[in-house]
Amino acid sequence: MRALKLLFGLLLAWSLTTQVQAQCSQHGLRIGVIPKKSMAVLIEEHQPLIDRLRAAVNMAVEIVPASSYESVVDAIVSGGVDIAWLGPASYLLAHQRDLRIEPFASLTINRGYFTPAGHHYQALLLARRETAADLAALRGKRVALSDPASTSGSLVPNVEFSAQQGAALADFFATVIYTGSHDKSLDALLDGKVDAAFVASVRADDYLSSAKIERDTFNVLWRSEPIYYDPYVFSGSLCPELKARIRTAMLTEPEGLAAFLASQNASGITPVSHVEYAPLQRLMQNTPTR
Repeated sequence: MRALKLLFGLLLAWSLTTQVQAQCSQHGLRIGVIPKKSMAVLIEEHQPLIDRLRAAVNMAVEIVPASSYESVVDAIVSGGVDIAWLGPASYLLAHQRDLRIEPFASLTINRGYFTPAGHHYQALLLARRETAADLAALRGKRVALSDPASTSGSLVPNVEFSAQQGAALADFFATVIYTGSHDKSLDALLDGKVDAAFVASVRADDYLSSAKIERDTFNVLWRSEPIYYDPYVFSGSLCPELKARIRTAMLTEPEGLAAFLASQNASGITPVSHVEYAPLQRLMQNTPTR
């Protein structure tokens, strides 16, 4: 009997070990990235990170093109991608659908004209100088949001701005449109297609550094409370061994990722957990239904 128990224990241990090995036997690593910019630009900018991860996990690594924030959320929840770079709100939407989804890294942002250095950015309401000098002048005007799952381009304006003004966005503005990305919102504002736009401060800084705008192109008529910057997250099905290798690759020796960090106006990558995004989760609970 004792021999049978020992044999059963050995078989059980072998079975569990085999299951773990099977979970880690995937042959490629897929990454999803929310479309803050054009997907071609994002893939090019991420190439140094892709090369680092490929060496760390010894397998093919690729970015899976995405057309919307929602498509990246769906991909990380379904296991269509193994890692996703999400906005804070889109991470929380994914986490609500699969509690195993785990944030593990975020960029440390360089100081910009619109954004302080560190780990936080803000939602900005920008208007062309000739259009409005204060919020009152924007009542009844056209405003652009980015994507329904965007933190600074939808969630925070719909909750925080609306609460401060005592009116829903659709009541404050005559027209509210979703452009699909912060860059498209900024372009619409520059082209005069809208009178104002809610965008991430880091995207405004990128437009400034690339000379697409000047410091006095827009008036900043509203700023949100600080928002912890976008997380990289693991899918719920990614095995612990790969998670450990990826953490090491992304969180150590930042000098090897200098080109990638420069493309993101960042100075480093820092570890994060769900704790950093808990305040936003409370804000999301107050999101008005549409």
